[in-house]
Amino acid sequence: MPARKHDGDSNSTQQFAYRRALILGGGDVGSAIAHLLFRQRFHVLICERPRSTHMRRGMAFVDALFADVAMLDGVEAQLQRTVDGIESCWAAARAIPIVALPEEQVLTALRFDIAVDAILHRAALTSDLRAMADFTVGLGPGYAPGVNCHVAVETQWGDTMGRVLRDRPTAPRSGGPRPLDGVARERFAIAPAAGRWQSQAGLGQAVRAGEVLGTLDELPIRAPIGGYLRGLSRDGVEVLAGQRLLEVDPRPVPEVFGLGERPRAIARGVLSAIAASD
Repeated sequence: MPARKHDGDSNSTQQFAYRRALILGGGDVGSAIAHLLFRQRFHVLICERPRSTHMRRGMAFVDALFADVAMLDGVEAQLQRTVDGIESCWAAARAIPIVALPEEQVLTALRFDIAVDAILHRAALTSDLRAMADFTVGLGPGYAPGVNCHVAVETQWGDTMGRVLRDRPTAPRSGGPRPLDGVARERFAIAPAAGRWQSQAGLGQAVRAGEVLGTLDELPIRAPIGGYLRGLSRDGVEVLAGQRLLEVDPRPVPEVFGLGERPRAIARGVLSAIAASD
């Protein structure tokens, strides 16, 4: 069945037919894309690494990797462990399947119409998405249409965030995280070494600057500032040196749960790119 046209407005009542979309990365950006495409009746699959360390779990589907299900703004994701499970989930059309299977296994077993890399790589890119699907979208620094993807979407804050790029690469990585009430990098606690993260704190919890919120092996990890826990890596995960363990939102009304502004803008850009490709 051919896909119906879409005007790029995520609130449109028009819908795509059940095309298959692979989303690499189940963090807040990948989850927002999966959420929007699922609402547009795509058969969506999120492919994440086992025991994800992603912090903004209230804005993502990654908790399904630990608890089998996760809800995000009215949409459910369900952990699937086999290809048959993925296809059964698609057939039921009530939830988004999420897997921790190797990408190669998924791509060998299933064909996709669309693939989106939502991992937001920090290292230099070495792979070409275009072999993964008929139409591929690269997000953020390192992607160039016609080189390693079909189209790219800008991910950095600013007037061009969410813009679809067809004839030029995305902007190089610059600056750091967007400040919240003037606080940028200082609101994150970073793993000083590799180890096992343990914490009994909870998302949205009010914290004081210097308060111990968990341990990395036996090293206490403290809140860098006062505020509310916007991000918190899942208890028991293994992390690498330099990974973010937690984030504190200093604002009186924190943003902890639901679809964030930046992920929603990027997701709209992805949908617009797909719609224009028909």
